Amino acid sequence: MADQQFQYEPVERFGEGLTTPRPWNKSALADVELLNGRVAMLGFAAALIGELITGEGPVGQVMGLLRWYLS
Repeated sequence: MADQQFQYEPVERFGEGLTTPRPWNKSALADVELLNGRVAMLGFAAALIGELITGEGPVGQVMGLLRWYLS
């Protein structure tokens, strides 16, 4: 059997694109991560408020929503 020769692409530094050596826009990524964190905190607070109102945990709230939606 013939010896196969593989050509691998060079390893890129983190943040480099496949077609250009320019790095990612890290300030835009920071803004996205900040927004993501804030929305996650709002979702957690909404889950806690829902638990206080209904007296049920997250699974009970989802089941109640499904029962309401399917009825």
